[in-house]
Formats: sequence, structure tokens, C-alpha cells
Amino acid sequence: MRRTLIVVAVLVAIIAGAAWYFGQPKPVPVVFGNVEIGTVESTIANTRAGTITACRRARLAPRSGGQIAKLSVKEGDRVIKDQILLELWNADIAARLRLAQDQKASARSHRDEVCLNAGFAARELNRTEQLKEQGFISDKALDGASSQAQIARAACSAAEAGIRQADSQIAAVRADLSTTYLRAPFAGIVAEVTGEIGEFTTPSPPGIPTPPAVDLIDDTCLYVTAPMDEIDAPTVLVGQPGRISIDAFPGRVFDGHVRRVAPYVLDREKQARTVDVEVEFDDPTEFDTLLVGYSADVEIVLAVHDNVMRVPTAALVEGNKLYVTSSDDGLLELREVETGLSNWEHTEILSKVAASDRIVLSIEREGLEHGAQVISESESTKAK
Repeated sequence: MRRTLIVVAVLVAIIAGAAWYFGQPKPVPVVFGNVEIGTVESTIANTRAGTITACRRARLAPRSGGQIAKLSVKEGDRVIKDQILLELWNADIAARLRLAQDQKASARSHRDEVCLNAGFAARELNRTEQLKEQGFISDKALDGASSQAQIARAACSAAEAGIRQADSQIAAVRADLSTTYLRAPFAGIVAEVTGEIGEFTTPSPPGIPTPPAVDLIDDTCLYVTAPMDEIDAPTVLVGQPGRISIDAFPGRVFDGHVRRVAPYVLDREKQARTVDVEVEFDDPTEFDTLLVGYSADVEIVLAVHDNVMRVPTAALVEGNKLYVTSSDDGLLELREVETGLSNWEHTEILSKVAASDRIVLSIEREGLEHGAQVISESESTKAK
């Protein structure tokens, strides 16, 4: 009987011990990370894809309409400043120019003739004055010679005015002729040509956009126009550094800086309110071929703190809390910390965390709470 009681007592103790053991919460397997010393940046990025834009782009058309007589360029050609791109039919204006030039030549000949006569009349007046002093001629003869000299001088002056009038006429016709030529206002590359020889082209009337005759791009100066959320706009300043990523060049990042912040907010239907920010490349020679219109993303650096304590931003719980364990027993502490600069990758920690602390990165695990016991996921895997 006594032996039976002892056996029963032992069995009860074993069962109670097993129940206690298996009733204890198991350590939660987690992924640990370390507090690091490094750099933390505060950055903002565009809300929608930005666009590569040329500093100078001219959609050109002749000043006057007319029939295209000559196309001197084609799409993709590089041109220099003042190079002729297109010529309209201008035979009538060219004929008027030749007529004006012939009229000037005739006016010049007439000027030469009357001015020679004026010179002769002046010499005759001088001889008549000498004869009058000697008493050989009358006052009437002297008066006649003087009048002839004055008339001849007036005719010469009128002929000189005729030359100037002819010059003005030539300048006016040349101005008309120049409107039939379309010249490059700057050096660049021809992006598009609209029209063919024999077709008519006209400049755009006010308020009625028409395709340009020639679309010219200066691709030696490029920048990115990117929309930023209106909330971030007040923090963006001209001169701030930025990083440019282009879809056509995966894996490459180009350094740049803010060149302009638009002074207004865009309010487009079904889109968030944004402010256009222009970011210029620091080194335009860094890329070989960059096409206007490429999509690009911009990250603007607002502030930088070097050699600071930082943790992965994904480890933060409810904003400014971290799961931290600094003891050998693996007990977890939910610790509220003071943060500084932050971005999607790292957050600066200002207090209440030591470099020796281990932080939990896998904050989504079930069972994580203040006072819970945790174990490294790698150790838990080995134990199995």
C-alpha cells in the first residue's frame, strides 16, 4: 500500500512538472540587429516620375507664312547658331531687293552728276567774286552766280538724301526677305521637322497652337523636372544637393543640385497637389547619351548627420519605440527613444540606446511584447 502511494506521488509530480514545463511560454524567435555608427540623411523624393528637360528648347516657325522652298536640315541633325534651317519661296521679295539696289545705283549716279555741277557752280561763284572785286562785272551778274551755286548745293543735298532713302528701302526689303528664312537661335539638335518642300507653313495664331516647323533642342544643358508633394515644398531650397536616377540607366545615380523651385502649386484633377522642382546635373559630361523626355526620379538631401548612432527605420514601433534586449536572459524591453534625422532606411537615435544593445528587426512577429523572452532565429533553427 505504501509503495503504491509512493508511485502515485511520483507520477503526480512528473505530470505536474511536465504541465508546468509545457505551460511556460516559449521564447519568440526573432531577427536581431545592432546599433550602428554611421551617416543619416533627411531626404524627400518626387511623388510621380520626373522628366528630363532641356534648358533651351525652341519650337520654331517662320515669322510669315509661305510655301517651303528649301529644307536645309532633317531630324537628328546638329546645327550651329544662326544656321539656316528652312527657306520659304521668296522670289518676289528678292526681285524687290534687286530693284531697290538698282534704284540706289541710279540715285548714286544722279548724286554724282548734281554734286559735280554743284562743285562747278561753286568755282564759278568764286571767279565771279574775284571779277566783281576788280570791277569787271555788275552786282547782278554776281547775284546770278551766287544763286546758281546755292541751287546746285541744294540739288546735291537732295541727291544725298535720295541715296539714304534708297539705303532705307533696301534695308526694309532685306528685313522682309529675312522673314522667309528660319535660323537656329542657338546651337543644338533638330528634334522634329514638320512639313515638306512645296507645302505651306504658317506661324501659330494667338491662342491656336500649331505644330512647329522645326523643334530645336540644346542638349548640352539638361535638368530634371520632378513634382514634389506640397507638404515637402517649403523644405526645398535652391542649391540643395540631390541624386538623380534614370530608368534608362538602371543602377546609376547622378549627382545634382536644385536649380529652381516653382513659385506655385499644381492642382490637377485626380492628382495630389504638387510643386515642380528642377534639379540640374552637377557634371553634364557624366552621361554619354541622355534624351530629353526620359523619365527620372529625384531624391533631394535636406540635411546630413555624420558619425551618429542609427538603427534601421523598419525596427521602430509606433514611431519612437524599439524592442531592445541587453541581458543574457533574452528578456525583451519596449523602450521609447529620442530620434533625430530619419529616412526610409535609417533613423538617428539620440538617447536611451547603447551601442552594445541588440534590437529586434522582425517587429511583426506574434508574441512580441514588453517582458517577452526572445531567441535569435538562427539559434532557434539550430535547436530544431
